[in-house]
Amino acid sequence: MTINVGGTFFLRPSSICRMAVVAGLVGVLLSAGGCTTTSPNNAAPTALTEGPKDTGSYPNLNVPPQVAAKQLTKEETAANLAQLKAEQQAQIAKGGGAKAPTNSAALNTLARTHGGDTLKQIEGKCDPTLDPNCN
Repeated sequence: MTINVGGTFFLRPSSICRMAVVAGLVGVLLSAGGCTTTSPNNAAPTALTEGPKDTGSYPNLNVPPQVAAKQLTKEETAANLAQLKAEQQAQIAKGGGAKAPTNSAALNTLARTHGGDTLKQIEGKCDPTLDPNCN
């Protein structure tokens, strides 16, 4: 059936005119498409011909970043580190550090009971501002 449809469309006496119109349309579309190509003279990358440019967009890798603050010298770094170590020793001397149990049995017991004990503390407290029925 398709062969008959094609045969009746292209083999009639007016089919030569139709084929000429189709060929002309294809030729116009192909020639219009050729106008969008570039010439070989403009094919060189702009980075090679113009060099780096500040476009104002972020990030511009061609411009070195400005330093926010001056860098510490080795002497300043050593002085700051000594001050921090002195403050650490003062905290240890006050007894500010909590001592963790050293044996694993105590840690295992704490792990087993910690969750239950915490829930008992939370459930045992009542906040009247949150629960008006609290006694």
